Amino acid sequence: MNPMIQKSTLDFLKQLKKNNNKDWFDANKEKYLAAKQNIDAMTTELIRSFSSIDKNIAGLKAKDCVFRIYRDVRFSKNKSPYKTNMGAIINAGGKKMMTAGFYIHIEPGKSFLAGGLWMPPSDQVKKIRQEIDYNGKQLRKILAQKEFKKYFGSLDDSEEYKLSRPPKGYDKDHPDVELLKLNSYIVWHEYNEKQIMSKTFLKEITKGAKTLKPFLDFLNTAIS
Repeated sequence: MNPMIQKSTLDFLKQLKKNNNKDWFDANKEKYLAAKQNIDAMTTELIRSFSSIDKNIAGLKAKDCVFRIYRDVRFSKNKSPYKTNMGAIINAGGKKMMTAGFYIHIEPGKSFLAGGLWMPPSDQVKKIRQEIDYNGKQLRKILAQKEFKKYFGSLDDSEEYKLSRPPKGYDKDHPDVELLKLNSYIVWHEYNEKQIMSKTFLKEITKGAKTLKPFLDFLNTAIS
């Protein structure tokens, strides 16, 4: 079994970070295409493996899931044309569908598996809060599972993902007020470079995906 991530892919991303401009990228197009081929192959393997966990993703292709390396700089102060990471979202319907899924991020020193819904539209946030209001005990049970806590820790409640006060319509004394304040519902687990280049990485990340699935199910039930 070959390693899923090649050293050459990480080397390309490291070089791109130092040379984030069109001239360098064009001159190194072959390195980019080799790295993209590697990420596509990884995604194909992950779809195959994760399909045993979630049958809704069985028909996906890598092109449905892998994100472009080109940045949209129109509304950004950072005008660097390229992302310095490569990644894919594996969910029902692929990257164009706003459903909770498995996100794989490959970046030198910052690779991870994440899951959930990042900055979903307000109508989805409203539905998730409604589900927490009705069924918060179930979400708390999922988040408290020993394996889940060991692998993912807890929900990311960084300032940017959380309101300072309870959302409209919910009391500050609500038993799940801290969950209701969130506007993103995400968890992640980081991997080092040795792990992502290991022959056992597929087995390891599939273990993470299996642990993540009940959390994704809760969110997708809420927004469906």
